[in-house]
Amino acid sequence: MTDMIQGSIVALITPFHEDGSVNFEKLKELVEWHIANKTDGILVLGTTGESSTMTHEEDDSVVACVIETVNKRVPVIVGAGSNNTATMLKKSIDYEKMGADQLLLISPYYNKTNEEGMILHFKTVADAVHIPIILYNIPGRTGCSISEHAVSVLSKHPNIKGIKEASGNMSYAMNISRYLNDDFVMYSGNDDIIVPMLSLGSSGVISVLANILPEQTHELVKKYLDGDTKGSLALQQQYLDLIHALFVEVNPIPVKEAMNQMGMNAGGYHLPLTEMSEDHKELIKQRLEEAGLL
Repeated sequence: MTDMIQGSIVALITPFHEDGSVNFEKLKELVEWHIANKTDGILVLGTTGESSTMTHEEDDSVVACVIETVNKRVPVIVGAGSNNTATMLKKSIDYEKMGADQLLLISPYYNKTNEEGMILHFKTVADAVHIPIILYNIPGRTGCSISEHAVSVLSKHPNIKGIKEASGNMSYAMNISRYLNDDFVMYSGNDDIIVPMLSLGSSGVISVLANILPEQTHELVKKYLDGDTKGSLALQQQYLDLIHALFVEVNPIPVKEAMNQMGMNAGGYHLPLTEMSEDHKELIKQRLEEAGLL
């Protein structure tokens, strides 16, 4: 039986000071807030965590800070992905040694690969570590998808325990749902289709929304898993306009803007990410007010 997380896993932002350095005090504060507000697991160095714009040293420091602060109270998943398999392997081994509970590994972006290369990309790491691996399928960002055949092969590996499915393609999600079992789970990677993904057997969501609504995102999943599908759907629909606003520009620009408007001091961005347009800031404000968060 798997020990994989059921519920809401926050794709945690990385807070920055004005000079662009990591705000570790705020990072610790956010971790404590998430644990207090029923977040079921914490993902660091995901897309939302901006690791693609941070140095390897900054990545390592953020991981160390979160693992130490969480202190085994909830599982910590670390994004160790790269389009260079050797780099991904080194980071995965390092993060396992640092105390990561699980790893999130993205498909190889930019250089892409053929199907055999895709399988070997993940298998290389899965053969070398001893903690669960979650595959990350997000073709809108990477330019390539993990094929259904590759998922069927990789799902049989004893260390590959799940997939974050963020293509938004329900037909693809339906097809790979056939490989779900006690040892291979699926998480929605899209906040706007958490309930449809749960209906296919997903165990929860890796969520951007949870950065501002941790308890509500947890409840949305819990209601569904407890059999209250109508209650779950009502929550999904209640926050749909806010969810759409959080993706009006590339993630994590809007969610950090939302947090800053809420007084959560998430800070700015590392280039090439930068401030959003005034029109979009106003939209975020409007949606936060409608959701009762301002």
